[in-house]
Amino acid sequence: MLSVSGANHIITMDLHASQIQGFFDIPVDNLYAEPAVLKWIKENINEWKNCTIVSPDAGGAKRVTSIADRLNVDFALIHKERKKANEVDRMVLVGDVKDRVAILVDDMADTCGTICHAADKLVSAGATKVYAILTHGIFSGPAITRIDNACFEAVVVTNTIPQEDKMKHCSKIQVIDISMILAEAIRRTHNGESVSYLFSHVPL
Repeated sequence: MLSVSGANHIITMDLHASQIQGFFDIPVDNLYAEPAVLKWIKENINEWKNCTIVSPDAGGAKRVTSIADRLNVDFALIHKERKKANEVDRMVLVGDVKDRVAILVDDMADTCGTICHAADKLVSAGATKVYAILTHGIFSGPAITRIDNACFEAVVVTNTIPQEDKMKHCSKIQVIDISMILAEAIRRTHNGESVSYLFSHVPL
């Protein structure tokens, strides 16, 4: 639809699967929220040097290992066994979070069932605090109620989806503004400069 409607260049962020770029016959720049996430962690979590970055499922392992490596901290992942679609049955934590701050990282959260279950699992495994950092906060259905009732210090999302309304209803939701990253990508594309700088840096 985007190609047919006349777009000749796509700038997007944290595609659920990077292969999606191959569906287009026009240039696609898939930017990463990771540099902004790293900046937020260092500026807002005092005990970040004693944290564990946790993936709520095995599919996000690559994302959390990248963040853990750049912060020089440990990572863990939660393996979930599903019996039925959209129903989480059993969760197994692989890694150590005892007496540490646990930071759950994922690309998106919709109804928040998985991350809220994961938060409970982390607390029962001895985590001192639990944060969730997500690129796309969809927050449909019972998401806000679940976040309110869960043991998160904060649920941090970027504003790839507008969050003002959700923030009014839930004090735990905090937002990382990524407008500057998109603006800089547009500027660089327009001027024929390299966009790859933004894969590892936040524009000043």
